[in-house]
Amino acid sequence: MIYLDNSATTKPYKEVLDTFVTVSEKYFANPSSLHSKGGEAENLLSQARKSIAQLLEVAPSEVIFTSGGTEGNNIAIKGIAFQHQNRGKHLITTSVEHASAYESFQYLEKQGFNVTYLPVNTEGMISLEDLEGAIRPETILVSVIHVNNETGTIQPVKEIGNILKKHPKIFFHVDNVQGIGKVPLPLKDWGIDLCTISAHKIHGLKGNGVLFVKNGVTLSSLFTGGEQELKKRAGTENVAGIVAMAKALRLILQEMNEMKEKILAVKRLFLEGLEDMEDVEINTPEDYTAPHIINFSVKGVKPEVLIHSLDKRDVYVSTRSACSSKQGGASRILLEMGLGEKRASTAIRISISYATTLEEAGHALRILKEEILNFKKVMRS
Repeated sequence: MIYLDNSATTKPYKEVLDTFVTVSEKYFANPSSLHSKGGEAENLLSQARKSIAQLLEVAPSEVIFTSGGTEGNNIAIKGIAFQHQNRGKHLITTSVEHASAYESFQYLEKQGFNVTYLPVNTEGMISLEDLEGAIRPETILVSVIHVNNETGTIQPVKEIGNILKKHPKIFFHVDNVQGIGKVPLPLKDWGIDLCTISAHKIHGLKGNGVLFVKNGVTLSSLFTGGEQELKKRAGTENVAGIVAMAKALRLILQEMNEMKEKILAVKRLFLEGLEDMEDVEINTPEDYTAPHIINFSVKGVKPEVLIHSLDKRDVYVSTRSACSSKQGGASRILLEMGLGEKRASTAIRISISYATTLEEAGHALRILKEEILNFKKVMRS
């Protein structure tokens, strides 16, 4: 099996699974319970919070546990909007956000908020001049995806943070679901107020995530019914998943430091192989991209058909974000980049991990080339 869909989800580390099982068996009590077993679970929760805070270089009081990226984005975007709407109802985001953020802004528009969607160039990058021009006295939030989940484009988060330092009343949210463990993001240095992370993108388990909320930032809670997570997210915490997530974060950050050159070499091999293939157009830009995502289009070949043919040969890729992959049609992200309907409708995404080898990449490229040639023969006959 050659698994190349790591942006959709990653295979959990064995250490993560072992941790989850151990905590589930021995520390299953509700961390809010007053008895000693509840206290043991609460202590583990506290230790995990401190560990994650240390890894992210933030305070433990700034770490809020969620069920993942979608919930984190919803809490951050809607929570800021509803909490601070008396000061202003203008929000700024980009036209290439993940669906969980993009649709949150569409929902807020129906609630009377005004949203500016910043356009992108052919590489998927926003213009800092456009951002500055969009800021108004009533602007309360700027929300930007760090690494695009379809193309791998990295937005200029540091520069955006510098611009927003001149506007201290505007909150800055970053969706770092695809970037964590692949592209560094210094939360404090870059002026970020809120940041979303998901465990299952870093070899943790589905159903766990982190929302960084800078001390002093107030949010309107989307959930009521308990005082968990500093009253920002009611609901019994998934202690086993959270402790496992802390371990996954530590391991992925260690790999990021130790295996950067390896993953770049694998990506280069894929890009070189794709460039040599007839009728293949690469959509991922050359510069300012993450090391693990490659997006390309194959002229005249439906991506769903190609994915199924690769599947039969134990090579697993995707069309776009897993949240949108079953919708069919053209990629909203590629259309916003101005790549046209044909390329946007025939896009394939390869997303690798630190475990992906050069041998796997070479084998996957050979299979891909064979399948494309087979489709071309059928089309010509």
